[in-house]
Amino acid sequence: MIIGIIDYGMGNLFSVEQALKKLECTVIVSDDPKILGEAEAILLPGVGAFPDAMALLNQKGLSSFMQSLPEKNIPLLGICLGMQLLYEDSSEGKMTEGLGLLKGRIRRFEKGTDRIPHMGWNRLHFARMPYWLDDTQSDTHVYFVHSFLAMETASEQVWATAEYSGVEVPGVVGDGLITGMQFHPEKSGDFGHYLLEQWIANVRRNQDEQVSDISRN
Repeated sequence: MIIGIIDYGMGNLFSVEQALKKLECTVIVSDDPKILGEAEAILLPGVGAFPDAMALLNQKGLSSFMQSLPEKNIPLLGICLGMQLLYEDSSEGKMTEGLGLLKGRIRRFEKGTDRIPHMGWNRLHFARMPYWLDDTQSDTHVYFVHSFLAMETASEQVWATAEYSGVEVPGVVGDGLITGMQFHPEKSGDFGHYLLEQWIANVRRNQDEQVSDISRN
């Protein structure tokens, strides 16, 4: 299983890469769409500011590459800022258009929120199960670090939320083969590892089904 990690200069790639290798994945780390096109699934990490990230993705041709993934039937997972980049736009710093792969907008936590950033361990509550997740564990705590969150989201695209200062924070989101996690699964202990493991397992099933379809045809 080959997983491509998008290296656009704004992410702690080492921890994500190591987590994937522990799941017996071959990892390609690159900013070249042609090289990443060899992967069977793509992971978009991210730490930093939305406008800077989008500028880099656009300059490197990575935005159009990711926007083409659904029609190619290639899964995409966005983590932390990587999840936020999947949405329509963000008000961080200045209004910036996102990838538009999910419905909603990225906005700062409102004034009066207990503490910004939302940082530390919090429990996920699953309103519906992602298609790639067989079941949850009893302990669903994961590790968050963010000052902005997805708002005006399509309810059917929000799989799990975490309550913070009276706000339901979208934690696991998705549409088709597009998935986003606002937290850091690679830093979220056993449950974070389990989520990555389940997502990878579904990628493998997806590839097996495609091979079977080709064989039958």
